[in-house]
Amino acid sequence: MPSETSAGAVIYNKGKFLLLYRKAHEHYREGWFFVRGLFEPNEEIEQVVRREVEEETGIKGLFFVKGFKETVEWFYSKEGKTVHKTAIYLFAETAAEKVTISEEHDDYAWLPFQEAYARLTFENDKQIIKKAHDFIERKKRE
Repeated sequence: MPSETSAGAVIYNKGKFLLLYRKAHEHYREGWFFVRGLFEPNEEIEQVVRREVEEETGIKGLFFVKGFKETVEWFYSKEGKTVHKTAIYLFAETAAEKVTISEEHDDYAWLPFQEAYARLTFENDKQIIKKAHDFIERKKRE
């Protein structure tokens, strides 16, 4: 069975999370998502995330917060084959507010937790943002 591994980020700035919107097209359904992309040869996870964030949002300044790394897995169909997909998410803060979305996306939003949770399309992503929110709350108490 073919497999794919991607890396992404829950991006946070001043109490808000960054989500990207994509209209439906041939390979993707419409929805709100985190920044995520496939590994290229010899890339480490933080390199993948930095590259994808810059490509998809124009944001260059990311600070990875240690202690948050979540993995989700699922299956989907591609060209008549079942693909095992793994996505690894890190938590990153940025001071950047301006976003320049790539051609693969149609909109973006900086949203507080409850709104971001409600807007996310997939249950996997909702669980990731919930864990990120809990992570932030724990960090505040430390």
